Amino acid sequence: MPSRPQAVLFDSGGVLMQPKGGRWNPRADFEDIMREHFPALTDEDLAGAIAVGDVFMAAAADATTPDYDDFHRAILSHLGITGTPELLADLRRPVPPASILEVFPEVLPTLRTLRERGVRMAVVSDAWPELPELHRALGLHGFFEAYAISALVGCHKPDPRMYRHASDALGLAPEQCLFVDDAPDLVEAALTLGYQGRAVLRTPPERPCPVDWVTGIDQLLPLVQPAA
Repeated sequence: MPSRPQAVLFDSGGVLMQPKGGRWNPRADFEDIMREHFPALTDEDLAGAIAVGDVFMAAAADATTPDYDDFHRAILSHLGITGTPELLADLRRPVPPASILEVFPEVLPTLRTLRERGVRMAVVSDAWPELPELHRALGLHGFFEAYAISALVGCHKPDPRMYRHASDALGLAPEQCLFVDDAPDLVEAALTLGYQGRAVLRTPPERPCPVDWVTGIDQLLPLVQPAA
């Protein structure tokens, strides 16, 4: 029976935080920005463009995280709109992260407890390079020793390099780390690589889950132990 892990490797979206309104891409203010530039756009127009963006992201699933401007160009092309530098910049204009993202209620107390116990932590996320800055703005800074971010590592989970980038940064073997993700198949992949794992399913699944799961990260506390 494996010993309790000494570190936790967290996915970010769906585990630590979620988008307000339930949509990751494009950003929650996409419709408002587009209507500022093109008032004649209808809800149907924008919904069709967002659907094209979903297809674009799905096509990139086996490669690295695409450039966000390229993502927006794909959406705009569907609308017959040229992605000028000014428009692309507006779609990426800085906004307070708390206006579009929120941390799950149990996350900060749990991270504080893990840190107090000496449990080491890292993030393994299919995300853009700005993720650490987003975490900082949401109060999640100071907890994670390392980030494995797909846009920087150059691959997506379940590529083994994503998991190993984090565990290697901590100087720990896979079996010493607990990988946590809201996608059970990505937890399965981690298990095959020798990591311990749990899925975070905030709504109980309708079908049997192939891996052990919890409904919140506070339920991970009994599963880990600090380094000796």
